[in-house]
Amino acid sequence: MSRVQLALNVTDVDAAVDFYRRLLGVEPAKREAGYANFAVSEPPLKLVLFESADAARGGTINHLGIEVETADAVEEASRRLSDEGLSTDEERDTVCCFARQDKVWVTDPDGAKWEVYTVLEDVTAEAAASAAACCS
Repeated sequence: MSRVQLALNVTDVDAAVDFYRRLLGVEPAKREAGYANFAVSEPPLKLVLFESADAARGGTINHLGIEVETADAVEEASRRLSDEGLSTDEERDTVCCFARQDKVWVTDPDGAKWEVYTVLEDVTAEAAASAAACCS
């Protein structure tokens, strides 16, 4: 299964979770301090919320992404994007968004960041806190 990811900066993650829970009709798949994500099956969507004081100034998109099922699919996407002449930035076995992931990043002409990624496993809040900041 593939799905589009939309990552938003929000001023109040609790209010945003309440709104999106009602809008999408599903509970968050993951909820941590200042962070939540929803895994929506229909339409296929991963909605990620990052609490950020900067969200009030506009520009609420944090980044965009396409979640794929396997690390091999990330590698395939990386090769395809490179073959298309796009500059890629690969991250393997990185901790981000309370999960260990493989991913490849590209940037659109206006500066919007896109990732193609797979979640290898969820990690604890403690492990996430000790990892370098990501997706922010």
